[in-house]
Amino acid sequence: MSAHCQLTGSKPGFGNNISHSHRRTSRRFDPNVQRKRYWLPGEGRYVRLTLSARAIKTVDSIGIEAAVARIRARGGRV
Repeated sequence: MSAHCQLTGSKPGFGNNISHSHRRTSRRFDPNVQRKRYWLPGEGRYVRLTLSARAIKTVDSIGIEAAVARIRARGGRV
């Protein structure tokens, strides 16, 4: 699964691990991405979305219909 949120667009960030001896090695900061299934009443079907934890809270507050509209406005497929 790609570490990419469909609603917020958050993607992995990159940085360095720094050891005790101060050597730097590359690392990746992944967003907390979950696969979640929602009932979409306007279309009479379920949709499975890949959302970050913050986006799940956003869907809870604005509703699934508005969230799907935002995803489609960004050019995403639902």
